Amino acid sequence: MTVLHVLWLPILLSSVFTFVASSIIHMALPWHKSDYKKLPEQDKVMDVLRPFAIPPGDYFVPLASGMAEMRTPEFAERLDKGPVIVMTVMPNGRFDMKRNLGLWFLYLVVVNYFAAYVACHALPGSPGSHGIIRFAGVTAFLGYAVALWQMSIWYRRSCLATFKTTVDGLIYAGLTAVTFAWLWPR
Repeated sequence: MTVLHVLWLPILLSSVFTFVASSIIHMALPWHKSDYKKLPEQDKVMDVLRPFAIPPGDYFVPLASGMAEMRTPEFAERLDKGPVIVMTVMPNGRFDMKRNLGLWFLYLVVVNYFAAYVACHALPGSPGSHGIIRFAGVTAFLGYAVALWQMSIWYRRSCLATFKTTVDGLIYAGLTAVTFAWLWPR
C-alpha cells in the first residue's frame, strides 16, 4: 500500500491538467454551445419576473406543499396547464469567474484526492500502470460524470448535455489516470 501523502504531486498535477482540458473544452471548442436553449421572448419573461425579486436558489414550479396537495385536482390542473419549471436563480450581476474557477479547481483536487485514496488502498505494494489507471481512472470517472445522470433522470436535463458532460468526465478521468500512472511512487 502506498502512503497517501506521497501522492500529492499526481493529485495536484492531474488537477492542473484537468483544469486546462476543461478550459479548452468549454471555452475554445463549440462542444457545449448547445447545452442551454434561449428562452423565447427572454426579455419579456425577465421583465415579468423581475418585480418578484426571486432570491437566488433552486425552484420547482408548480410545487405542492405535500403529498395530499399533489393528489388534488387543482394541483393536477396546474401541472396540465403548465409551464412546469425547474430553475436555478442566480444572483444578479456578472458571473464571478474567479470564484467559479477557484471552486472548480478545488473540486478537481477533491476528486483526484479520492482517486488517489482508492488507488493507494486498493493496490498492493508496487502496482503496475494498468492497476493504477484502472482504479484511479474509474474513481475519477465516478466523481466527474456518473452522478450527473441524476439530473436527467429526475429533472429532465437534456440527455445530450448530460452525455457530453459524461464524455468530458471520461477525458478528465483519463488525464487523472495517466498522470497517476506516470507519477506513482515506485
